[in-house]
Amino acid sequence: KLFIRDLQFNKVPVRVYQPKATSDGRRRGIIFFHGGGWVFGSLDTYEKVCRYISRESESVVVSVQYRLAPEHKYPAAYEDCLNATIHFMKNIEHYGVDPANVIVCGDSAGGNLAAAVQQTLAGRSDLPRLRAQILIYPGLQALDFNLPSYQQNRGVPLLFRERAAFFALQYLNGDALRMQEVLEGSHIPPDMRLKYRKWVSPDNIPEKFKVRGYKPHKPHEFKAEVYETVKRLCEPDPCPLLAEDAVIHQLPESFILTCEYDVLRDDGLLYKKRLEDNGVRVTWYHLEDGFHGIISLYDYCGFSFPAGKRGLDSVVNFLKSL
Repeated sequence: KLFIRDLQFNKVPVRVYQPKATSDGRRRGIIFFHGGGWVFGSLDTYEKVCRYISRESESVVVSVQYRLAPEHKYPAAYEDCLNATIHFMKNIEHYGVDPANVIVCGDSAGGNLAAAVQQTLAGRSDLPRLRAQILIYPGLQALDFNLPSYQQNRGVPLLFRERAAFFALQYLNGDALRMQEVLEGSHIPPDMRLKYRKWVSPDNIPEKFKVRGYKPHKPHEFKAEVYETVKRLCEPDPCPLLAEDAVIHQLPESFILTCEYDVLRDDGLLYKKRLEDNGVRVTWYHLEDGFHGIISLYDYCGFSFPAGKRGLDSVVNFLKSL
């Protein structure tokens, strides 16, 4: 049912999925960034997911093989995703895609990259405006690894709390030498913590998400030498939750999927609130029985979880509604 081709967009490897059936008009286009903590993942590991989305939503899907950490540190992955997206949008007529109906989509680290690319392109007048963003259990901040979801799900597969910090540091620095201090919160200067408190705070998480056990956490004493090694974690490109309201205000309609048993659940909830506070329309889908990575396990080596299929179908339904 699909034509599948491996191409290069601006020197970035991509895999393009195009429905074979004839279409009345131009199709929607989806640029997909895979998950894997910026360290793992490939076009092949997300083959089934991308085929499903392309087939079921009758869309052209472009899956991007960005460079991975620790060999390629930030901003390599972000730049690859941005460059591939710009290339696609500038050459959109070759793929039968409607320039007014292009969506960025990603899960986990890919959700982080999708949010960052979306923010970067929001103010560009030389390109068509992106129609929507789809963020599947995205990681959006590295200020606070003690939010309720981090405490509640610290030992839940597939993403343990320590792993989340480990991956963020691998992406940023190519090593995870300061992981313990980052987990404890001693990497953020007090004035900066105060500044971002309006966006990254347990106070912004609905109470019903705290009932499974949550204790307010007091960050350890600030260590300037740790901050020096990780200060780029306070920039919006690696941490899109920290973008200014002027940027958030320009974002298009958004879909956010969260899972109850996921350390990154609250990143999604906090971003949902920020978008809504800035007048952005948000469709939110919460998998009460979902865990981190469940979408990527759709039909994977004989595995499949009903919740993962429901999550994937919620993405397809959102696409069809655009």
